[in-house]
Amino acid sequence: MAVALLFAALFVRLGLWQIERLRERQAYNAPIESRLTQEPVPVAALPVDLEEKRHRRARVTGEYDYGHEIVLTLRSRQGSPGVNLLTPVRVAGSDTAVLINRGWIYAPDGVSADPGPWREASPRDAIGFVRILETGDSAGARSAGRPDAIRRPHLATVAAMLPYPVAPYYVVLTSPGSNPDSTPPRVPPPALDEGSHRGYAVQWFTFALIAVGGTAILIIRGRRDGF
Repeated sequence: MAVALLFAALFVRLGLWQIERLRERQAYNAPIESRLTQEPVPVAALPVDLEEKRHRRARVTGEYDYGHEIVLTLRSRQGSPGVNLLTPVRVAGSDTAVLINRGWIYAPDGVSADPGPWREASPRDAIGFVRILETGDSAGARSAGRPDAIRRPHLATVAAMLPYPVAPYYVVLTSPGSNPDSTPPRVPPPALDEGSHRGYAVQWFTFALIAVGGTAILIIRGRRDGF
């Protein structure tokens, strides 16, 4: 019985750990869900604080600068390799460009894609959500396969590739383009599921009940049968 209680205690502790992980995931998801459901605002009206911009919905109006488009390599979509297209937008009244992730296009090696056929009309109140460009160590951010490509959306790396200032965030478009033939498939918002923590917690608690209940049944049967 002591061994069964030891195992039951272990299973309960593992179940409680999964509950803790579930609460952490819920706490992480809650502000993202809230921001992704708010009404979009012009990029100029986004909060000043950078972290407050994260996952906010934004409206973008400006002119695409396809001459300085950046290819974000090694992006997959439904199991297929490809790249994302990061196109600077020159916003009226500002000397700082905003990078727009216009979507994904196929590349057999995750690098060598031709973005030429995927040039859309410049955005007019296009809607997307905000992601923050990485900072810190830039090692490995550039892609060795092509001069206009990066492997990670890194702020200093991107800034060195552009002839004008760039905002420390980018907007992932979700609204459709005016011409489906030249609009790349949009990158979806982050998945906000709770994962498998709840199911695992139930599983571990069930194991604890089985350990205690099963052992108790065996003891009762043994005493009844005279063992």
